[in-house]
Amino acid sequence: ASRLRLPGLCFLLQILNILLFAVFARYSPQSSPGRCPPQLDCSRRNQDPGFQQRRFGDVHVQVLLSFGLLVAFLSRYGPGSVAISILLVAFAIQWAVLAQGFFNFFLNGKIYVGAQSMVSADFCTAAVLISTGAVLGRINPVQMLLLALLEVTVYTLNEYILLGLMGVSDSGRSLTVHTFGAYFGLMVSRVLYQPHKDKRKREEQQDRGHQADVFAVLGTIYLWIFWPSFTSATTVHDNAENWAVLNTYFSLAASTVATFILSPVLYEESTPRMVQIQDATLAGMAVMGMAGEMLVTPFGALIAGLLAGLISPLGFRFFTPVLRSRLKIQDTCGVHNIHGLPGILGALLGTLLTLLATADTYGDRLELVFPLMAQGSRTVTDQAFIQLGALPLTLLLAALGGCLTGEL
Repeated sequence: ASRLRLPGLCFLLQILNILLFAVFARYSPQSSPGRCPPQLDCSRRNQDPGFQQRRFGDVHVQVLLSFGLLVAFLSRYGPGSVAISILLVAFAIQWAVLAQGFFNFFLNGKIYVGAQSMVSADFCTAAVLISTGAVLGRINPVQMLLLALLEVTVYTLNEYILLGLMGVSDSGRSLTVHTFGAYFGLMVSRVLYQPHKDKRKREEQQDRGHQADVFAVLGTIYLWIFWPSFTSATTVHDNAENWAVLNTYFSLAASTVATFILSPVLYEESTPRMVQIQDATLAGMAVMGMAGEMLVTPFGALIAGLLAGLISPLGFRFFTPVLRSRLKIQDTCGVHNIHGLPGILGALLGTLLTLLATADTYGDRLELVFPLMAQGSRTVTDQAFIQLGALPLTLLLAALGGCLTGEL
């Protein structure tokens, strides 16, 4: 009976998705040569279709390969974790298209599916994979599927409130992906804490051999190649994309160097392990999620990347033991250090840069990054307070959603 639980749940969820897609999902008319309904935004229909397809492809490869390889560092759980991560991607994308469609792409009783809705679904899937990193090796595949089912729903609500209702600028998703995914998973881990089993799990998770470094090498290479496309995937126009890409690269470079500065001081090895470089790479990219398309400047991106790269090893050295001993949170992949804390730093950096946003410094880009400010309906101070207020709201929804998921 236990062997049939996963196939049975997969069958039920897939049939449910098929039925919902049959009733609600239709392809978006934005790419059609015919007349576009006035309620839909068809401003992107004249963009190069090949460019839109490449953008979705880069984001999808990033989610599938990079995040899949990141959870494969445990010698005992590595191959199985990769397989389950692919299952989560396959299910979460379908469910996210439906859940997000009801909020963002719903018109006349139908969900219109296009390149942008698929990119949004991939962002949601990334948050799910981040959360599973906190409980890796402690829950079975059936529980992971249920976690994905509930988290996609809460994630969509948080994203709609922040981006749709509040007008928060978070193109690279420091808040909605990195911060939300990290603390959602941490709260699930806290609810599932079992002191007698956690000691055995820690001993198993410390068994990291050559396989861990091989997966880390591959995952880090994919991060370097595809993450800049990930942070710039939601920019509206081609000429608005360059800042996000360049800022991400600068932050990534500085965070990697920071690992070689601090790791030999904290640990006995003279050269950091590949897993540590991978963690610093993720931290440097997470910090650029909100601020990537803002006027960070190259030296500002380098400073942010350096700080994020220092946070990651310090977090593993000092914060992780506190989480485990005081707060009873077993963070398997260290998502608090490589997603949570850098995501919070990215949100604070984005708030600071919002205060510096003016028409003189941004020019025409102000309408793309802060449309309400460009229209005159919101002041710089108002926008900055909203950017800052989005952080505690995200933490609250992540904590409540994680607690509810863990209890269920």
